Amino acid sequence: MNTAGHPEATARRGLELTPFRGLRYDPDRVGSLAAVTSPPYDVVVRPDGLHQLQSNDPYNIVRLILPQATTPAERNEQAARTLRGWLSEGILTADPEPGLYVYEQRDGAGLLQRGIIGTLLLSEPSEGVVLPHEDVMPHVVADRAALMRATSANLEPLLLTYRGNGAESVTTTAIERMAGQPPLLATTTEDGYRHRLWSITDPAEMARIRSDLAQHQALIADGHHRWATYRRLRAEHPSPSPWDHGLVLLVDTARYPLRVRAIHRLLHGVPVTRSLSLLDGLFRVRHLDTPLTEALDTLADAACAGNAFLLAGDGAFHLVDRPDPALLSRTVPTDRPTAWRTLDATVLHATLLAHVWHIPEDDPTRIAYIHDTAATVEKAERDGGTAVLMHPVREEVVRDLARQGVTMPRKSTSFGPKPASGLVLRALDV
Repeated sequence: MNTAGHPEATARRGLELTPFRGLRYDPDRVGSLAAVTSPPYDVVVRPDGLHQLQSNDPYNIVRLILPQATTPAERNEQAARTLRGWLSEGILTADPEPGLYVYEQRDGAGLLQRGIIGTLLLSEPSEGVVLPHEDVMPHVVADRAALMRATSANLEPLLLTYRGNGAESVTTTAIERMAGQPPLLATTTEDGYRHRLWSITDPAEMARIRSDLAQHQALIADGHHRWATYRRLRAEHPSPSPWDHGLVLLVDTARYPLRVRAIHRLLHGVPVTRSLSLLDGLFRVRHLDTPLTEALDTLADAACAGNAFLLAGDGAFHLVDRPDPALLSRTVPTDRPTAWRTLDATVLHATLLAHVWHIPEDDPTRIAYIHDTAATVEKAERDGGTAVLMHPVREEVVRDLARQGVTMPRKSTSFGPKPASGLVLRALDV
């Protein structure tokens, strides 16, 4: 491949993906594979979604990724005990030989996503191999690190994307060849997605895939906190060690484009009337007497013209747009590219949260980050808070900023579909 002038040519090295012995549920020991899966830990709506997953099956993966106990130490020890118990009982078993796993997701609307799961050699952002695009919250990294230390496991894969050669690449050819064979597992989850998994164990084929991926860099699509956790734990263990690698799903978006959605905010204990009153004279505010879908369409139209947000929580929707330029000049940092300064997430965090509403962005008692739009509105209405609904940013904006080494405000994007948790795990001592 001619890499002259190609953005990936600046990377010191490329992606180094290695096989591993996956831990998988024994389908004969659980109610169903669908009943033991879960969305990623940070997508589970708490407490309602968590309780539903726990009731689906006594072996649902949520008991490992979101253990419930009085203190953090007790939660992590509980997860470790649960994992050890499931291994000893044969609920989870290790595959007989290391492999790279082909993973497929389909929905009922024609979306098809395929990628490859393996363990990726960790790297620093300065190496240009794996590009983060969002900031992380230290307390979340500390929480995930404590859980991984206790369980000595990577319980769910990160979602990384790269721009390959589409249908012509070695990796895509291997993936699509495997997709024509009987899978290791197939299940349909409650959200309507159909999941299938295969294992590539042939050494020659794995070598070809590794050589192909070594030409590329990746963007973290989902899992910034877990990637930061991987890097923290690697620093704690002398190399070489199993902690030098982390579990990932790699998707070639030249072949399988991802969907990009927004992550919404819920301001705890802040009624919508108060949130709106503080915007007087700073933003234009319009009351929308429409259902959610139409309100989101109005938000999308407004976002094409500039910064726009949708506030909810009082049974109605309120479009907030056209910020005062003087307000933005006072509050938005000027040491970043224009593409960063004009992001909705930047204006939300730098202007609204920090200077208008005075809400710390990393205080879980004051603000929550929720992927599901309807759930955000429902929780705001039920709890008397303010839902701040966002319009998604385009993937090319995310990738361009990441290549410049510029990170977006935390929880700025939600790429998907995300891999279901519980289909394949990695124990570091297997």
